[in-house]
Amino acid sequence: MTEISPKRVLMGKLVHGSDLIESLNEICRSESVTLGRVEALGTVQKARLGYYNQKSHAYEFHDFDQAMEIASLSGNVSLKDGEAFVHAHVTLTDRQGKAIGGHLAPGAIIFACEYVIHAFDGPAHERGFDATTGLPLWKD
Repeated sequence: MTEISPKRVLMGKLVHGSDLIESLNEICRSESVTLGRVEALGTVQKARLGYYNQKSHAYEFHDFDQAMEIASLSGNVSLKDGEAFVHAHVTLTDRQGKAIGGHLAPGAIIFACEYVIHAFDGPAHERGFDATTGLPLWKD
């Protein structure tokens, strides 16, 4: 466990037509946020979500080529390979209100999106390969 303190909060609107996860990563990198929490609401033109197969230790990606609401996006910011890295999961709803969710992958294209990034003071969490899960998890 690591004790952290609030540092600052960034709020804004992401650019129409840009990639959702890449946009969040770019903001964190440009604003030097290396420890934080991310949330967002809005809509996407299409999406790409991942499901981590625990047996094969590989992500399975699913593409959704339709407009959807971002009902919830929640994630964290840490360091991966020395750079700010956003790890986020998202719940999306379709026109009928049916929900899908998973690991947010590059390929989710923004229609409209508002975000909040909570930056924290404290030692940055560094991601590294975890042999048990095959995932890039926070190092102890």
